[in-house]
Amino acid sequence: MARSPATPTPKLAKPVHTPNPGLSEAPVAFDHGRAPMFAPVSGPRLTPEEAPAAPADWVPHRPDRPTNKKRVPFRLETKYQPAGDQPAAIAELVAQADEGDREQVLLGVTGSGKTFTMAKVIEQTQRPALILAHNKTLAAQLYSEFKAFFPDNAVEYFVSYYDYYQPEAYVPRTDTYIEKDSSINEQIDRMRHAATRAILERDDVIVVASVSCIYGIGSVETYTAMTFNLKVGDQIDEAKLRADLIALQYKRNDLHFERGMFRKRGDTLEIFPVHLEDRAWRISLFGDEIEAIDEFDPLTGKKTNALDEVTVYAASHYVTPRPTLNQAITGIKAELKETLDWMVENGKLLEAQRLEQRTRFDLEMMEATGSCAGIENYSRWLTGRAP
Repeated sequence: MARSPATPTPKLAKPVHTPNPGLSEAPVAFDHGRAPMFAPVSGPRLTPEEAPAAPADWVPHRPDRPTNKKRVPFRLETKYQPAGDQPAAIAELVAQADEGDREQVLLGVTGSGKTFTMAKVIEQTQRPALILAHNKTLAAQLYSEFKAFFPDNAVEYFVSYYDYYQPEAYVPRTDTYIEKDSSINEQIDRMRHAATRAILERDDVIVVASVSCIYGIGSVETYTAMTFNLKVGDQIDEAKLRADLIALQYKRNDLHFERGMFRKRGDTLEIFPVHLEDRAWRISLFGDEIEAIDEFDPLTGKKTNALDEVTVYAASHYVTPRPTLNQAITGIKAELKETLDWMVENGKLLEAQRLEQRTRFDLEMMEATGSCAGIENYSRWLTGRAP
C-alpha cells in the first residue's frame, strides 16, 4: 500500500471556542450597503440609529431562487492511499459530519497530508465544499492541488480581483477629494464568474477562496433572474436578444471581441461569456429561429463544439432586474433627502452639496444604463436588507 505524499500524519482535535465580546453577530464593518450614508464626507458618519428607515410599504423584489441542474459524484483521482493516522482522522471527520457536527478541527504539521485528508473526506461525504485560505498564494496552491484531485468536478477559485486599489478619501484641511482608483485582474474576474456559475448550476463544487468570499456580491435571486437560455429551435426576436445582452452589462463591439462582449455578423450573433477564457458562442439564426449554437475559438474562429443549449449569465455580479432597480432608486432618493436635511440642519453645507452631486449622478446612471461605478455601495437597497 502506497503512502500519501506526506511523511507526518495529521490528527483530529476538538475545536476550542474563544468568545470575543468585542464582536457582534453581524459586524457593521462588513456592511457595504449603507450608501449614501458612507459617502466620503468630512464630519461624523450616521449611526444605524440615526439612519433613515425604509418606507413602511416597501417590499423588496425577490425572484425565485434557482435549482441546480447537474450532479456528478465527487471522485478522487490519486495514486496515494491513506496511511498512518490519516484513515482514523478521515473516518472520524466523516462520521461526525454525518451526525451533524458543524465544527471540527484537523491538526497537523506542514506536510502531513491535510489537503489529501480533506479530499478523502469530500469524496466520502459527497458534499460541496468551501475552502478558505488566509492569502491568495495559499489559495492558489490549494486550488491547484484540489483541481488535480478532482479533475471531473467543478473546482473553482474565488479571491479578490484587484491588482491595485486606492480607496476614495477626503482631506478636509485642503478640501481635496481623492476618487477611488482600482485595477481589476481580468483572469481572476473570469474565475470568480466561473465559480458563481458552477455554484448555481452544479452540486459537485469545491470553491477555494480567500476572505474575499465573506463580502456580498449581490442577491442570488436577482442575479439569476437576469439569466436566460438559448436553445436550438427556439423562436427569438434578435433585437430583443441584443437588448437583453446589453441589460446583462454585455457590450457590443464588432471589431475588438473579448470577454463580456458580443458582436453581429450577418445571420449570426457571437457572444463571449464572462466565465470562459478561450471559447465563445456563435448563435446562427434562420429568420427568427435559432438554427445552431456552436462553441468556437474567438482567436481563430474555428468551431470546437456543437451545443444544444446555453445559459447566458450577467457580465457583472451587481446586475439588477428593472423592478428591483426601480424600487432601489426610489428608496435611495428618500434616504438621500433625509440625509441632506440632516446635514443642512447641522451646518454641513459643503458635504451636503458634494453628497447630493455624486449620488444624483449615480442615480442618473442607474436609470439610464442599469448600473453605475461603485453600484456595490448601494447593495442594501438592491438586496432589500435592513439598515
